[in-house]
Amino acid sequence: MSQLPSENIIVLAGATGDLGNRIAVELIARGAKVKALVRPETDPQKVEKLRTQGAEIMETDYINQRQLTNALRGAGCVVSALSGLRDVIVDAQTMLLEATVQAGVPRFIPSDFSIDFTRLPYGTNRNLDLRKEFGERLDRVPIAATSILNGMFTDLLKGEAPVIIPQLKRVIYWENAEQLMDFTTISDTAIFTAAAALDPTTPRYLRIAGDVLNAYGLAEAARQATGEKYTLLRAGGLGRLDAIIKVTRTLFPQKKEVFPAWQGMQYMRNMFSGLPKLEPLDNNRYPEITFTKVHEVIAAQ
Repeated sequence: MSQLPSENIIVLAGATGDLGNRIAVELIARGAKVKALVRPETDPQKVEKLRTQGAEIMETDYINQRQLTNALRGAGCVVSALSGLRDVIVDAQTMLLEATVQAGVPRFIPSDFSIDFTRLPYGTNRNLDLRKEFGERLDRVPIAATSILNGMFTDLLKGEAPVIIPQLKRVIYWENAEQLMDFTTISDTAIFTAAAALDPTTPRYLRIAGDVLNAYGLAEAARQATGEKYTLLRAGGLGRLDAIIKVTRTLFPQKKEVFPAWQGMQYMRNMFSGLPKLEPLDNNRYPEITFTKVHEVIAAQ
């Protein structure tokens, strides 16, 4: 017998990751029943953490379509926070999507969580190309889908993204210091995603940004956070960055790495081009959410 979907039941894939776990916690705090999909080989400690937090654990092998479909029955929405390359973003998510349709789940939120890749041509960003490809598959199925686009995770400005350099008191930029860019913390993205997962009226795309700053704004944010003056350093134009990406990718291909150095460079190239700028923003869709500013993240470092 088929089980009617409940808006309060959310199936979450990728719940043992950083973003996924935060989404799970926020969903549970909002009164949702979270069914977390975990593979048999998942770290038992991470699984136990999810169980302790209140999630129902659904051990599932993605290649077992019947098992996967049964795990999804009755849910109002499937949320994917999976992270990886083609075998995950395209292949595993496609299996998850097919099971979602077969199980009669009405809504699907893919693991996009990025700048607006819909405005980028293929070939400029390997990881976002995979999301574009999966998005085309998603648009062909008879269910509602919502991609949440949040720009860059603000958390990366604390060291992983070579933009704000505390040791030099510099903000590094490419091409144009006036180019506005979008930043949202992992935590705020998770909070917004949880709200969207429980909202049956979401559109195909939702765009959010905790802060929208150019290079001058980033320097001012760093000054507010530290009390020290930051100056700008132009690293070059986009053509020079393209050349550096090409050389780095040739010398250090790291094809099996999700975030090799050249992938981060591609992301910076995209952001400073202005093409994937998020607009319009949907920050006000859930008025109870207060977004974290860049200077707050830097101050907490």
